[in-house]
Order: sequence, then C-alpha cells, then structure tokens
Amino acid sequence: MNTGPLGGLKVIELAGLAPAPFACTMLADLGADVVRVDRANPGADVLGIPDDPLTRSRRTIGVDTRTPEGAEVVLSLAQRADVLIEGFRPGVAERRGLGPEQVHARNPRLVYGRITGWGQDGPLAPVAGHDINYIGLSGALATIGRAGEKPVAPVNYLGDFGGGGLYLAMGVLAALHERTSSGQGQVVDASMVDGSALLTTQLYGMKAAGAWGGERGENLLDGGAPFYDTYACADGRYVAVGAIEMRFWAALVEVLDLDAASLPVHLDQSQWPALREILTEAIGQYSRDELVAKAEGTDACLTPVLTPEEAAEHPHNIARGTFADVGGTVQPAPGPKFDRTPAPHPEAPHEQGTDTAEVLAEFGYDDAAITALRDGGAIA
Repeated sequence: MNTGPLGGLKVIELAGLAPAPFACTMLADLGADVVRVDRANPGADVLGIPDDPLTRSRRTIGVDTRTPEGAEVVLSLAQRADVLIEGFRPGVAERRGLGPEQVHARNPRLVYGRITGWGQDGPLAPVAGHDINYIGLSGALATIGRAGEKPVAPVNYLGDFGGGGLYLAMGVLAALHERTSSGQGQVVDASMVDGSALLTTQLYGMKAAGAWGGERGENLLDGGAPFYDTYACADGRYVAVGAIEMRFWAALVEVLDLDAASLPVHLDQSQWPALREILTEAIGQYSRDELVAKAEGTDACLTPVLTPEEAAEHPHNIARGTFADVGGTVQPAPGPKFDRTPAPHPEAPHEQGTDTAEVLAEFGYDDAAITALRDGGAIA
C-alpha cells in the first residue's frame, strides 16, 4: 500500500520527456500509484538516460499505442484511474484514440493532464520547440544574463520543470480538488510558455513600480546589484551574495572587514560599479571555504556556490534529507515534507515494460488476454 499524502491516487502516464515525467515523478514521490506506459519496443533516444530519476517510483508497462489493441489497453487502465498525463504534440493523443473525449467517454471523473511547449491552441501549437524556445517567447529568457551580453540559457529549469512539470502537477491537483465537489474530471492544458511567463509575475510588478529597468544584468535581482551576485574567490571557486536589506548588508560588511563609513551607499545604483570593485577585491582575498566559515552563523547572506556533488554532501542538506540514494544513485529526495504522511523513500526506476503482466492482471486482464496481446505485438 502506497504511503504519502497522495496514497491511493491512480495515475496513468504516457511516456515522454522532461515536463510530463517530472510531474509524474512528483506525484509518485508523494505516494500516487503511477503506471508509466512505455513503448512496446523501446529504441534509442537522444535524450534518454539509463535509470533516469524522472522514471523512479512507478511501474512500467510496454504498450504499442499506435495499434487499436494497444490503445484499448490504455483506455481500460484509464477507466480505473484518477489521472492521465501526456506530453505529446497537440492532436497526437487524439489520433491514437487516447484524447480527452475518448478517455472521458470511459471515465468522466478522470483528470486529463497535458503539457506542451506552446499550448493546445494558438498559431505555434503544432510547431516543434524546446525549453529555450518556450522561455524565449514568454519573456523569461530575456532577463537572464549579464548586461551587454547575450541571454544565458538557465539549463532547462524554467520551461521543462518550473514552468512545465511543476506547473502541470499544480493544475492536476487543483482539478482533483474541484472533482471532490463536482464529481467530474476535466482537461488541464499546461503550456511551458504560460508556465514560465507565470514565473515572471513579480518582475511585472517591479517594472510597473519603476524598480526594474529594460536591460538585463542591471537590476536588483539579475546580478546587476553588486550585493546580489556571485563572486570568484582566491581558489577559483565562488560564493553567492544576497545582502539586500540594510541589516544584512551591515553583516556582510563586517564579515569582509570593510569600513562601513567609507563605503558607497549600497542601494544607490549610481554607486554600484565602485561597490562591485570593492566587493570583488575583498572577496577575492579568501578561498571559498575560508570566507564561508567567516560568514557562518551570521546574517551576511553569503553562501558557497556548490556543485551538485558538493550539495549532496553539505551538512544542512544532509540534516534535511534534501538528497537520497536511490538504487545507488544520489538524487534529490521527494518534497515538500509532510508531518503526518511523509513521502516514501523513492524506488529505483524499473526497466521499461517489466511490469506489464503484473499491471494488466491487476486491472482485470487474465492470462489468456495478456498472451494474446503479447502475441499480437500490442504489449511488450
């Protein structure tokens, strides 16, 4: 029996890349019973990763959804599920007989979650793209980078994950809550353009208040402010500084052994170039760990910039259980934390299709039906 706050929730995931798997990973992490529908004959994928953490904590079945028999398998599973999640281009699920109308005809209570880059409609809906394209259109990418330089791709955190999978999971949970009163499922149309645009909400408030200029790298929170930036230390490693408020700035000045009376006013933007030179020189006198030790226990808002490997070993992250060993691979642990219904420890990813017979039997298929499907190539 699954534990965690989502224990008892049944989710069908039509296998895809990045945002949809991330949404399903979070649901599975929190106790949902997620069945991942993989291809019956998986081949190599340029973005595929062996033992991908985004496939952890769920069972996997191999189904050829391009065949009527394979599509029927998914529909039969959806009849007894709470959620179905897919990340295909608009129209693909419908052509396979697995669109919202077909699924809701079998199970009107099901929440149908779909994630795309551009959304289900609009001029760009049918066009290919990746995270960097979606955050470019949303306005998010233009704000990231140094002044006078090109925008910097922030890995694929904003589109695929923050404005994609997390955004979709929030929508699915909202629809499940609404179902408790209406008794009906609905379609959740999540787009990475919409989601990454939503992440910039505060920026629009700051722009309206005159607190954000038009150029990237020249503002309070984009590295333009010298007291909110990263700095190189003597050993070539880096620290992050976020001393915005006056009391935090005063603590940073003390940690760096600077003379507060002789410093420029830190919130005076005209003084930022001079202040940056002072901080660069002061911080550059120390190794990263020496400076972090000086700042420890203070409110200087100075912390190390850790590599992923270092982050997993940091005492604070160890104390919080921020990372977990899953099948011999260190990776982020489930979150957030719940006091009464804690999330279970993640399970290592299953090899694609290995749970096919078990899952189909659980959903009412007998041995003869499973054999016939396998012999016909509809399942792995």
